[in-house]
Amino acid sequence: MSIDIKAMPKLGFGLMRLPQKDGEIDLEQVKHMADAYLESGFNYFDTAYVYHSGKSETAIREALVERHPRDSFFLATKLPVWAMNGPEDKDRILAEQMEKCGVDYFDFYLLHSIEDGSKYNLYEEYDCFRWGQDMKKAGKIRHFGFSFHGTPELLEQILDRHPDIDFVQIQLNYADWNNPLVQSGRLYEILHSRQIPIIVMEPVKGGTLASLQPELESLLKTEHPDASAASWALRFVGSLDGIATILSGMSSEEQMEDNLSTFRNFKPLTEKEKDIIAEVVRRMQDMPLIACTSCRYCCDGCPSGIAIPDMIRALNTARLYPKDRRPILFYRNLVLDSGKASSCIACGQCESVCPQHLPIIELMKEAAEKLEEE
Repeated sequence: MSIDIKAMPKLGFGLMRLPQKDGEIDLEQVKHMADAYLESGFNYFDTAYVYHSGKSETAIREALVERHPRDSFFLATKLPVWAMNGPEDKDRILAEQMEKCGVDYFDFYLLHSIEDGSKYNLYEEYDCFRWGQDMKKAGKIRHFGFSFHGTPELLEQILDRHPDIDFVQIQLNYADWNNPLVQSGRLYEILHSRQIPIIVMEPVKGGTLASLQPELESLLKTEHPDASAASWALRFVGSLDGIATILSGMSSEEQMEDNLSTFRNFKPLTEKEKDIIAEVVRRMQDMPLIACTSCRYCCDGCPSGIAIPDMIRALNTARLYPKDRRPILFYRNLVLDSGKASSCIACGQCESVCPQHLPIIELMKEAAEKLEEE
């Protein structure tokens, strides 16, 4: 079953950063957001086995599946090889996902977070690509693909080896287009040249492009005073050919409304607007920021219980404003519920799962030096 890109909703609802209340997913707010999203004519929901420590799939059953006709939405989820002990776990995890989501098929199913090295090797060793096609034939999956955080060379290798892939999900935003660690532009070009539908994740780079430094945001506001920084990032991706859906991890109704307004009457970027974004990127590259997207994959297995993305957020602020005490105060409150940066034992678990390939061990040392006081 091929994907009709023109029929796909351009805005997808990513379920990795759902609103929370008292430490749990705020289910009532998720219901309101899902309803508003559907009422605006969009219908692609993206979850995963590991999102919200395994609770995202259950939340979408309660907020969406049990409240709306099954044929009124697309539902996507993912198989994480790092949660498997052997090839037999594929069927177990899929069955568990169907039960948690309350469905008997998934519209889109992905091998989660493929990258160079052990993750990709295990997906091959466990025969996950052939299995995915078997699940399509069995009617449990409508479209089969993978999310990707690897090199362009690996992407081409996989596509040559598995030409029956229906789609690929990549990290794509204007800040990462020429980022040598992410290489969004090159990944896009490979997929587009092969006419493989692209699903985009991190179009706003984990919220980084929604809250720019004041001097950067002023460049955007001068052109469009009422437009959000996030809308610029979404329009950049939406202006590209071959994009099936653009996922946004919306965690509030305000974010939802801003994104919906961007896509209800979508306007591709003009040449002038492209030039403005190019200038924003040029200036961003001169700033010493750490490219963390707050996916929080690093947190679940941390033996010291360190809230690593929050540490990095404080460290970014400390780098930009070395004389400002606010990041130190933020850090002081953070460690009331988190291990300290200096508690890092350099086990490397976090670095093995980081999609951005960040040197987290060294960053925790830096955070300890700059944020911890005697």
